[in-house]
Amino acid sequence: MKQKKTKSVIPGFGLSFGVTLTILSIVVLIPLCSLVVFSARLSPSEFLHTITTTRVLKSYWISISTAFVASAINAAMGLILAWILVRYEFPGKRFVDGLIELPFALPTAVAGIALTHMTTTQGWVGKIFYDLFRIKIAYTPLGIVVALIFIGIPFVVRSVQPVLEKIDIQYEEAASLLGATRRETFWKIIFPEILPALISGFSLAFARCIGEYGSVVFISGNIPYETEIAPLMIMSKLQEYDYASATSIALVMLAIAFVILSVNAILQSMVSKRVSGIA
Repeated sequence: MKQKKTKSVIPGFGLSFGVTLTILSIVVLIPLCSLVVFSARLSPSEFLHTITTTRVLKSYWISISTAFVASAINAAMGLILAWILVRYEFPGKRFVDGLIELPFALPTAVAGIALTHMTTTQGWVGKIFYDLFRIKIAYTPLGIVVALIFIGIPFVVRSVQPVLEKIDIQYEEAASLLGATRRETFWKIIFPEILPALISGFSLAFARCIGEYGSVVFISGNIPYETEIAPLMIMSKLQEYDYASATSIALVMLAIAFVILSVNAILQSMVSKRVSGIA
């Protein structure tokens, strides 16, 4: 006797899969394929020459190095912020929690202008650093890092925060009863649980920071070979109506982002399996 299938509330697999592929193609695949089409206008030698000139290579290095430093700082500070928001109660907690998402809502150009005014040698923050330590923030790679920290911090906090909320406090209490110190409890019980989320937040922030333009273009000063980022090189080529060169540089940035996200997925899988094995 055949068992009668229960009807699902949502549409069937065929319709759902078709809608998913259509949306994915329109929003993601077609725009990305256009990069390949425009880049194909160049011969292989011209393509390699475009993406390997000294100025372009330097812009890649500036974008990647500053994004990595900013993302590493965000990983540490984001973990601390998430810990405070989850484990402590204090006045204005909801306001601080909502403030974390400000970089998502604030236009990046506005953030860039505000950060630039604050960090110049005459700004509130920049003047203090310059007068006390002779350190310039705006129009230096340090200024780029500051802007990228502002942009990337929500990715880490929002990745780690839900995982911290789900960790049962009883595990920490059991560890304490067995004689574990607070440091041992954190590193051996809590940290392995939040490590996949922390890696995810770091990778998302890293990928986002590499392609950031609006908040960086003002504070960087756009000095060739010193503070000129790869997205600015793309905009420069577009202003010169050199679409083939612009899309070639953009294609390299796309490949870098794809590698970062792939490494993120592999690391998350490895860490999750290791944690599951330990558990």
